[in-house]
Amino acid sequence: MNSPIIQLLVLAGIAIFLILRLRSVLGTRDGFEKPPEAKPVEHARASARDLKVIEGGPDRDIVDNVPEGSPAARALADMKRVEPSFRVHDFLIGARAAYEAILMAFENGNIDEVRGWLAPDVAATLTDAIAARNAQGNKVEAQFQGISSLQLRDAEFDANTREAELAIVFTGEMTRVVRNAQGEVIEGGAGELRRQRDVWTFGRTMGSDNPNWSLVATGE
Repeated sequence: MNSPIIQLLVLAGIAIFLILRLRSVLGTRDGFEKPPEAKPVEHARASARDLKVIEGGPDRDIVDNVPEGSPAARALADMKRVEPSFRVHDFLIGARAAYEAILMAFENGNIDEVRGWLAPDVAATLTDAIAARNAQGNKVEAQFQGISSLQLRDAEFDANTREAELAIVFTGEMTRVVRNAQGEVIEGGAGELRRQRDVWTFGRTMGSDNPNWSLVATGE
């Protein structure tokens, strides 16, 4: 047997040895990998039981948003007693949407589509501001970019009238350019991100047939 054939056989033997070693270490794949083993049903039920709120414990819907035992927490608890279906979490989701809608309606110069969310005096103030802006010939070009933070600052409740007020601190981000009648930029800049902080107070009579909250005050 000549030398080249011997070398070929030796190399083939080495290759077979390496393949067998790799199979023993890595295993094989045939296209039908076994899925991860599911948790037993009883274990899942036990985990769910562990997450239940202990009867008589703090209302997480309240204490996750305001300090436990604070006047705001007591006011929220009173609201829930009058209207058991009220949830702070759901309110904040609605407030987030209302903030964007009202803010952009004002910037676009037409609050008619959000008037149902505005107290009469707030609607009048925004209308006057839009009219003054139009009288100067100024035009706003704005795009809402999002809310970077939202926090429930305070809650008040009048047990006699059942009137509730919730103050929310919004930090919103938008691009905003103001042009004068000649089209010149007098405020802001194209693509310039503007961050603004607003404190809005929403009010509603708890237990009433009208589920809508109204913007009753604005500030910073």
